[in-house]
Amino acid sequence: MSHSELFIKSALSTQEALLSEDEILKWIEEQNRSVNVKIDRIRFDELGEWSYREDRLMHKTGKFFTIDGIRVKTNYGYVPQWDQPIINQPEVGFLGFITKEINGVLHFLIQAKIEPGNVNLVQLSPTLQATRSNYTQVHQGNKPLYLEYFQKATPAETLLDQLQSEQGARFLKKRNRNIIIKIDHDIPLYNNFQWVTLGQIKHLMRHSNVVNMDTRTVISGINFGSHDQQTIDLISFLVSGQRKSTILQAFLKSALSKHGALHTIEEIITFITRHKSTIDLDVSRIPLKDVQQWFFSDDEIYHQERKFFRVIFVNVQIGNREVVSWRQPMIEPAQEGLIAFVCKEINGIIHFAVQAKMECGNLDIIELAPTVQCLTGNYRQTQAGSLPFLEYVLQAPKENIIFDTKQSEEGGRFYHEQNRNLIVMAGDEVPIELPDRYIWMTLNQLYTFLQFNNYLNIQARSLISAISFTEPLS
Repeated sequence: MSHSELFIKSALSTQEALLSEDEILKWIEEQNRSVNVKIDRIRFDELGEWSYREDRLMHKTGKFFTIDGIRVKTNYGYVPQWDQPIINQPEVGFLGFITKEINGVLHFLIQAKIEPGNVNLVQLSPTLQATRSNYTQVHQGNKPLYLEYFQKATPAETLLDQLQSEQGARFLKKRNRNIIIKIDHDIPLYNNFQWVTLGQIKHLMRHSNVVNMDTRTVISGINFGSHDQQTIDLISFLVSGQRKSTILQAFLKSALSKHGALHTIEEIITFITRHKSTIDLDVSRIPLKDVQQWFFSDDEIYHQERKFFRVIFVNVQIGNREVVSWRQPMIEPAQEGLIAFVCKEINGIIHFAVQAKMECGNLDIIELAPTVQCLTGNYRQTQAGSLPFLEYVLQAPKENIIFDTKQSEEGGRFYHEQNRNLIVMAGDEVPIELPDRYIWMTLNQLYTFLQFNNYLNIQARSLISAISFTEPLS
């Protein structure tokens, strides 16, 4: 069976799973009760092994990450220049799943993991979620569980292996290795790990803040292949008993078919290239204390208008981590954000309105982003008409909303940051002609670009990962 066939079967499978969705949710509750967790805000002078030196906020080892100051100049958008703090973490970490066929279906080894910034403590993370500083034991703690399986994985065992970006407005050119490996032998199953199918992971995303950002980015990169209409019809027929919604059938067709797209892959590449060639982005590092309109206090670094985000400092105690106690800076948002895809049926196939979005931390100027992405400013106070599709998404009738939950950002760096995630199905009220920086793409085309590095941003990947092809059994 090919990789894509393994993934399709797992994405369509929930009844063959070892645990039901309710059992997984109860297991998460048990994990929350069983671990002692204490997160306290502290002052800057209590940071211990962290301090302000060499014009940045850094750990005494020089590892993990730093908080730097940057000055940004661009011709993109309405603000041509600004300063801000940013996370500089040049290390490439592991975000990885071990998979195994159980009862004939590919299962993913998922971890109930607590991060200091999680709003609800335990969230479902990949088998391995570790920075290079962590897995090389700079912290002098234990090695992450299952690390050796990824370090020794052969090409034959590797189902997916990509470098993907992190949040471009908060990280400076940050990437992680997203990897999925398959084993054929039994391995130890530790207390905070469980086997689940891909279909179950997608269904669990209907609950707010259950599946963490790192899980979402890894599974977003799964490509289900391209198939002829006869094969798509057969797959649809085989799972029709599980699926009552025609929209899910339409998503499946958009994922599996390379036919019917409004634009060719070559035209999309030209669209991306044109914007990379015409958008200027100059990012220079400056001393953190020289960042204009941002100020240090005893316990935070904040914008003078209390906008965007602030850098806070925390003391962390988590009982089941490789290191059970540490201190660190974190990014806390000023408000929740909004990310949304607007979809429309064109030529009989679902298309997504995708924007070419510049963010100051991007490795290559722009990445493909959701139709609406409002993370750093308060979208409720945005001037009418200044952001394409914002009012449309906020005013969408309930029957047009396909997906609507709150999802967390990465809890190891971001404190209680969650964004409303929406997928909205549009009709004739949204024309085929889009604003200049937008283009229609099918789900199959999005999966095609996800095979390569730094094409889709992490917000787009988060929404794509949530697209399910079956209804929950409940």
